[in-house]
Amino acid sequence: MNVLLDLWDTPFALPPFAAIRDEDFAPAFEEALARARTAIMAIAEGPATDFAGVIEALELAEADLDRVAGVFYNLAGADSNEAREALQRDLAPKMSAFSSEITNNKALFGKIEALWQARADLALTAEQARVLELYRRMFVRSGAALDGAAAERLTAVKARLAVLGTQFSQNLLADERSWFMELSEADLEGLPDFVVETARAAGAERGLGPVVTLNRSLIVPFLQFSPRRALRQRAYEAWVARGANGGATDNRGIAVEILALRHERAQLLGYADFAAYKLEPEMAKTPAAVRDLLMRVWAPARAKALADAAVLEAMLVADGGTGPLEAWDWRYYSEKRRRAEHDLDEAALKPYLSLEAMLGAMFDCATRLFGLEFREIEGPFYHPDVRGWEVTRKEAHVAVFLGDYFARGSKRSGAWCSAMQSQRKLGADVRPIVVNVCNFAKGDPCLLSYDDARTLFHEFGHALHQMLSDVTYGFISGTSVARDFVELPSQLYEHWLEVPAVLEAHARHWQTGAPMPADMLKRLLDAGTYDQGFATVEFVASALVDLEFHTGTPPADPMQKQAEVLEALGMPRAIRMRHATPHFAHVFSGDGYSSGYYSYMWSEVMDADAFAAFEEAGDPFDPETAARLEKFILSAGGSEEAEALYLKFRGKMPGVEALLKGRGLLDAA
Repeated sequence: MNVLLDLWDTPFALPPFAAIRDEDFAPAFEEALARARTAIMAIAEGPATDFAGVIEALELAEADLDRVAGVFYNLAGADSNEAREALQRDLAPKMSAFSSEITNNKALFGKIEALWQARADLALTAEQARVLELYRRMFVRSGAALDGAAAERLTAVKARLAVLGTQFSQNLLADERSWFMELSEADLEGLPDFVVETARAAGAERGLGPVVTLNRSLIVPFLQFSPRRALRQRAYEAWVARGANGGATDNRGIAVEILALRHERAQLLGYADFAAYKLEPEMAKTPAAVRDLLMRVWAPARAKALADAAVLEAMLVADGGTGPLEAWDWRYYSEKRRRAEHDLDEAALKPYLSLEAMLGAMFDCATRLFGLEFREIEGPFYHPDVRGWEVTRKEAHVAVFLGDYFARGSKRSGAWCSAMQSQRKLGADVRPIVVNVCNFAKGDPCLLSYDDARTLFHEFGHALHQMLSDVTYGFISGTSVARDFVELPSQLYEHWLEVPAVLEAHARHWQTGAPMPADMLKRLLDAGTYDQGFATVEFVASALVDLEFHTGTPPADPMQKQAEVLEALGMPRAIRMRHATPHFAHVFSGDGYSSGYYSYMWSEVMDADAFAAFEEAGDPFDPETAARLEKFILSAGGSEEAEALYLKFRGKMPGVEALLKGRGLLDAA
C-alpha cells in the first residue's frame, strides 16, 4: 500500500514525512485520480439529484487527491529537486485534463444547473445556497456550457497553460539557483557584519568564499550597504534579468504564449478579454475600476518618488559619483538618507529583531486578539529547517502550523502561505494544517530586517485566515475568497507589528535580552512611511503592466508593451517594476494573480480602515472588535460576497484616502 494513500496514524494526521519517498508520488496521484474519477462518475450518472447527493458528494469526491496534492505541491515549491520538478511537469497537463473532464461532464453540470434553477424551493441554508452558487459559477466559467469544438479547444488551452505556468516557475528557480557573484575580502568593506556573515554562509554552501546570490534577503542588503557601485550594478542587473538570460530558462517566449492563450480562453467563454473574464467575480468587477484605483495612487506616489530621487542624486554627486541616479543606486543612498534623517541603522536594529523574538510577538498578538495558544511540537517535517506548533484555544485543537523560514536552493523565492489540509465540517471535523514559507537568510541567530518582520506577520495573517476558518464546506474554507479580498487579513495583521507595546515587549537584543531603546523604537515607528514613493511606484507600475497585458488584444512582444506602459506613466528612471515580465511569477506561474496583482492595493484600502476600527475603540487588542474581525472576516471564508462581509465587520466601505494616509502620500495627492 502506498504510504500517501494510507490512513495516517500520526499526531494531528500530519503526513508521515519520514516515510514518504519521491517515487511514491506518481503512483499515488494515479490512484487518487482514478478514485476521484470513479466517485464523480457515480455522482453524474447516479440517481441522486438533491443537494446532498450532488454538491456534498462532490465536496468529498476528491479527498484522497486533495491529500496527496496537499503534500506534493507544498514540497514542489518549498523543497524541490529534479524528481519533483519532473513530476510537476508531468502532472500539469494531467491535472488540467482532470479538471476539464469534470467541468465538461454534461450530466454533472445538468444536475448542478437543475439545483440552481430550483434553489428557491430547496430549503437550503445560507451557506449551502452560497456553495451552490459558487459551484455553478465555477462550472460556467470553466466552459461547462460550451459544446463541440469550442469545448475541446478550451480544454486544450487550459492544459497548455498549466504546462507553461509550471515551466515559467521552474525556469525562474533555475536562474535564481545558478547565479552568484564572488566577493573578495576588499569587496566586503563597508558591509555590516550581518551581510558579511550571510555572504560567507552562502559561499560556504558552494564551497567558496563569500558570495552574493539572488536571494532577496542577501541581495537587498548588499544593494543597501555596498559602497562599490560597479558591484551593485552587476548584482542588480543579474537580479532583474531573471528569466531573461536566453537559452532554455528564458521566460519571454513563454509569456507571449500565455497571454495569447488567456485571451483565447476568455473569448471562448464570451468575454472581450482576459481582464474582463478574470475580474468579473472579484470585488473590483471591471478593469476600469482597477485602473481608477491605481491611477489615483500613481500620481502622488510618482510625485513623491521624483522628489526623493532628486535628493538621492544630489547625495550621489556629493559622493563623487557621476549622475544620473540609477536603479542600483537607489537602495544605497536611500539607506544613507534614512540613517541621516531618522538616525536609523539597519545593522543596529537587527539584533533586536531576531526571528525567535518576532515569532514570539506574532504568536502573542494572536493570543491577545483571538485567545490562541501555540505549543511547539516535534517533527520530523518535510525539511530539517521546518518547525511546527499545535494551535489550541481553551485546550481545544484548532490547527497545526508549520513555519519554513530559511532560504535554500531548493525553495522558490518569495514568501507564501499554503494549506496541506483545509478546514471543513462536512463528513468530519477536519482541522487545518497550515504552512508559512519565507526566504530569510539563515544565521545563528537569524536576525531580521524590519521588512522581514513585516513579511513574517503578513504571511501569518494568511495563516490565521486558514486556522480560524469555521465553515461546513471546504469549497469556501479559509482563503477561498475573492482575490482582491484575500490580502486583507495578511496586510491587516502587519499593523500589529507597528503597535509600540508589541515591540516594547518583544524587540529585545538577542544576546543581552535588553529591550530596544525607547528612542530607537520611536525613530523606527516615525520612519514607517519612509521611502513609500519608491515602494508604491514599483508596485503600481507592476500592477498596471499586468492589467494592460490582459486588457484588449494581447501584445505580440510583452517586453515592448511593458516599455510602452512605463513610458506612458512617466516611470522614474531610477525605479524599476517590482516584478518585470520574465520573472513576474505572480502573473505567469499560474493565473492566480493575473489581472489581479492590483489586489494587494485593493485590500490595503480596506486594511488601513480595518485597523482604524481598533484605533477608534481605543485599544489595538479591543476584544469586541477582534471578535467581529474573527466572525465576519477570518472565520467566514467565502460564505458571502467579500463586500458584504466587510460591511458586516466595519459598517461602511473605505475610500482610497485611508491608503494614501497609511503610506504617507496624502500631502502629495
